[in-house]
Amino acid sequence: MTPSIRLRSVVLDCPDARALARFYAGFAGGTPEDADPEWVVLRLPDGPRICFQRAPGHVPPRWPGEGRDEQQFHLDFDAGPTWEGIEAAEQRVLALGARPLARCDEEDFRVYADPAGHPFCLCRIDTP
Repeated sequence: MTPSIRLRSVVLDCPDARALARFYAGFAGGTPEDADPEWVVLRLPDGPRICFQRAPGHVPPRWPGEGRDEQQFHLDFDAGPTWEGIEAAEQRVLALGARPLARCDEEDFRVYADPAGHPFCLCRIDTP
């Protein structure tokens, strides 16, 4: 029998693990667990863990980018089935320190950078 393998965590390198964990908890929920300032775990309600690892000299990715610092991955967050859900979520992430990168309303998502520069999307999902 082959053992099952499942995703445990997504880990983001950043200059301040505690601050970035608080940013994501501010709109995605959960409580950061920070026994160590170098490593903080955020357990998302009904989702995977996002972990934050302090990385001195962190260079944020560019979106869209070309070359060494280009985007390598991003996180998608479901903001619900309506544009009102996207608008409300957008106000929350902007108030927490995100900055907008692209509005792709025709494709049902908007792209932002978190305070450490990692791209993430707020998505309008038609299915419950």
